[in-house]
Amino acid sequence: MKIETFIIQPKIPQRLEHLDDLAHNLWTIWNFDAANLFIRLDYNAWIASNQNPVKMLGLVSQTRLEQMANDDSYLAAYDRVYAKYRKYLENDSWYDGPTDNVIAYFSMEYGLHISLPIYSGGLGVLSGDHMKTASDLGIPLAGVGLLYSRGYFKQYLNIDGFQQEVYPEYDWYTMPVRECLDKKRNPFKISVQIGHSTVLAQIWEVKVGRNSLYLLDTNILENTPEDRAITATLYGGGRENRIRQEVLLGIGGIRALQAMGLHAVVTHMNEGHSAFLGIERLRILIQEHHLTFDEAYQVVWPTNIFTTHTPVPAGNESFPIDLVEKYLKHYVKDLGITWDEFLTLGRENPKNPHTPFCLTSLALKLSAYCNGVSKLHGNISRKMWQNIWVNLPQEEIPINHITNGVHPKTWLSPVMTDLLDKYFGPRFYEEPSNLAIWDRIDRISDEELWRSHERRREELVVYAREQLRKQILRKGRTKAVISLADEALSPYHLTLSFARRFATYKRANLLLMDPERFINLLSNPEMPVQVIFAGKAHPDDIPGKELIKQIVHFSRDPKVRNRIVFLEDYDYAVAHYLISGSDIWLNTPRRPLEASGTSGMKAAMNGVLNVSVLDGWWDEAYEPEIGWAIGKGEEYEDHALHDEIESKALYDLLEKEIIPLFYSRGRDNLPREWIKRMKESIKKTGKQFNSARMLMNYSDMFYKPALFNYTRFTENNYKNAREIARYLKKVKLNWKNIEIRKVWSENNKNLSFGDSFTIYTGVNLDIFTPEEISVEVYYGPISSSGEIMQARRKDMACISQKDRVAEYSTKLSCDETGRYGYSVRIIPRHELLVHPYIPGFIIWE
Repeated sequence: MKIETFIIQPKIPQRLEHLDDLAHNLWTIWNFDAANLFIRLDYNAWIASNQNPVKMLGLVSQTRLEQMANDDSYLAAYDRVYAKYRKYLENDSWYDGPTDNVIAYFSMEYGLHISLPIYSGGLGVLSGDHMKTASDLGIPLAGVGLLYSRGYFKQYLNIDGFQQEVYPEYDWYTMPVRECLDKKRNPFKISVQIGHSTVLAQIWEVKVGRNSLYLLDTNILENTPEDRAITATLYGGGRENRIRQEVLLGIGGIRALQAMGLHAVVTHMNEGHSAFLGIERLRILIQEHHLTFDEAYQVVWPTNIFTTHTPVPAGNESFPIDLVEKYLKHYVKDLGITWDEFLTLGRENPKNPHTPFCLTSLALKLSAYCNGVSKLHGNISRKMWQNIWVNLPQEEIPINHITNGVHPKTWLSPVMTDLLDKYFGPRFYEEPSNLAIWDRIDRISDEELWRSHERRREELVVYAREQLRKQILRKGRTKAVISLADEALSPYHLTLSFARRFATYKRANLLLMDPERFINLLSNPEMPVQVIFAGKAHPDDIPGKELIKQIVHFSRDPKVRNRIVFLEDYDYAVAHYLISGSDIWLNTPRRPLEASGTSGMKAAMNGVLNVSVLDGWWDEAYEPEIGWAIGKGEEYEDHALHDEIESKALYDLLEKEIIPLFYSRGRDNLPREWIKRMKESIKKTGKQFNSARMLMNYSDMFYKPALFNYTRFTENNYKNAREIARYLKKVKLNWKNIEIRKVWSENNKNLSFGDSFTIYTGVNLDIFTPEEISVEVYYGPISSSGEIMQARRKDMACISQKDRVAEYSTKLSCDETGRYGYSVRIIPRHELLVHPYIPGFIIWE
């Protein structure tokens, strides 16, 4: 049966014609006065549409639209919002770099809003905040992702508390996305060879303020049912469908940008899922610009950025070689390298032919700029991937860190936003890069801040009761059971929230380790405590699902039934209530397995205090004035012992510090010390863990240098790319012939503070000149195990050369006391190298 399709659009009065433009730009979502235009238009339609402005315009009656087109009050707000929107799009911004070339940002998921269900959790929400902040700062960023016809699963619990999943089918024609059309008004489509199929993908656009996110969709009639299912669900369909999605994202994403006429010269891979983009970038340079593989690599490598997000080994995507061969071998034929040479890019240890192909390894080797997402995670990442850079000291491994941040305008509650707008002034909105403005939090009186927080806690309790009622009704329970929802929680009690993905290492059950002690905490009549849990386990994670079940069963104990609840289907909407209405944000990962975490940042900006293990962002944020630390950063091999120790530490914190502080009130019934911590938490988080700071870091450390590199390596018919490729070919062929023959020094015994001595070395240069290598002294204090700590580097100067042997020297000053040591090493040197740490090329004494 052939079906002809057509689309029905809402008929918006001319006086309100810009509502459609506002509905299709997610700027509306992070500006509450803009969102409020739609709420005022028809609140019931707003709720029924799941806060989707595009869909709700189709639900509003024509009578209501005409009525509001003649409402002076509404029109005044409408004109004011639209003028603000136009000013935002057109005014100057923080970014002062080149804008004719685009930075392409690739991510498997984007958590932009509840109305766009193409995310599963923290990685996606971080991607969404990254896109919004790039727009705020004027950074020319184009996002690339996939459009999932059924998104990520919706969670519900069965009568026994065990997680079940359902995947709803979404109508993308009623969502804030638009088809990309060519000049003939036909949908833009690109083709990608995926295995034995030529798959077509349609391109959709999401407007994110000044920038756009482009989504690829294979669910079109031209494809086979199997190929249409590639973009059916996020992280669904098994391992083979995963690699198919990643080929589409990486290779198809580059082709989509080309089809749209976007000159994306720098690419940023947010996690390794999009690492195959490097293959397509190399292919284009080789096939269309006639470069060799080595030359093309020197264009791609210095313009690639890679952000790794997980220290959990299983979270770093890898595939068996036969699967990689099935989907990538025909692409590799166009690169001018052998299959084995390609496989070495995806293997941490290229000499082991039995290791799988890892996308993190591929991304690291294709990117000059790599980073973890917190200071601690940067350290962990350098340790995890040190085998790629054999013999390079761990602290020098070229994986930097840029700590995550969150987008304030998205995550501040409307009540908090109004309060900050009032005291921060217009610069809070107009100058997102002005982080010092958060110091103005001290202008807000204790009374006003606490009153706004209590209002948010009341809203949370009302919302939680509504959700519980729906959950109970869904299970078909009796009226007596349903009525219990109205008694759950209290708007006046100390409220703890634990909301995140239910992976076992996050230890959602740490509070349940001593049930009797926990019950005593919850049921204390003088200082009552209540806890809200929320979060999803991966569909295949049975231990994670068992954790949820354990919490649900515990919550049914009559002693604590009103004091502990589990809210189903944790998403954007649930998160907004929890991060703004809770008093304590609880985080209990097993250190060091949380790369960063961002939910605690969102909570802190709303005045919610964090209680967390010193892991991820909290390891660098914590100070006693803004929250509490569980433990002191210890790590244990015995997980049971680890859990026991930290659960007791958590109970002690709650009993001896947190609960008494919350209920310590003066005559005015204000917890003054608690409010003081709230202010310090808001101030520090707003300044240091703000996504504006994060994007300014990315721009200064990576984006601007990478854009400069593109110009430098492509101008004059790729002259510099060809030159550095020739140099590195020389290095690869002859590096093994360089030799440190001898190292000696004068007067380096029984030294005193302030003395100095000279170190000499003789080097067999082979065919290299002194300008083509760096000879360095690597020195520092010696540890008890005989290793150099807190190492420093100093270049040695070539003082003589005879034939192929050169003599180098440098002087070291004794500016500290203690036991010191040094070694001499050689690394590549060329003015065109972004950094000299090329895997495999370092020679030690």
